[in-house]
Amino acid sequence: MKAYITSQITDSAATKQKILESDALLETIERVARACVQVYRSGRKTLLAGNGGSAADAQHIAAELVGRYGFDRPSLPSLALTTDTSNLTAIGNDYGFDRVFSRQLEGMAQEGDLFIGISTSGNSPNVINAFESAKVKGVTTVALVGRDGGKMAAMADFAIVVPSNATPRIQESHILIGHILCDIIEKELFGEGVGA
Repeated sequence: MKAYITSQITDSAATKQKILESDALLETIERVARACVQVYRSGRKTLLAGNGGSAADAQHIAAELVGRYGFDRPSLPSLALTTDTSNLTAIGNDYGFDRVFSRQLEGMAQEGDLFIGISTSGNSPNVINAFESAKVKGVTTVALVGRDGGKMAAMADFAIVVPSNATPRIQESHILIGHILCDIIEKELFGEGVGA
């Protein structure tokens, strides 16, 4: 069993190493971080959504921004569209599960906001529909995906595609990237920045 545990850790580290070795991917993460900082400097908010483990990641990232990540500072407006069971069940019942995020964006998103859609496959219909609603509202879109990026990568303003086909490895990398974004946002807005 120890060998199996070791293999899982090694596999996870190898996925992160691929990210580290991709200049294009690192540049995209940097561009997304800069976009997030600009959103907050403009008095706007971030919104996030995903399904299953990706819903948990959306909530985790939003909580780091509203609460704190590395140090005490003013709260930042961030909303996970996965948390309001009344909204989710009402929209799901009245419009269908594929509209649970897009309908919320129609009501709550403002021009200048930023939406992060999270999906390991990049093909979640309800997140794809959310991208369409975001575009109509003038919201910047980020696809946090894996595999080949799916449909979401082609739709988004920014696509961060984790180079893996394994759902656990993609999800582990998603939360790492989410933490990096939170760290940069916090330091750029309230700390000493992170350098050029």
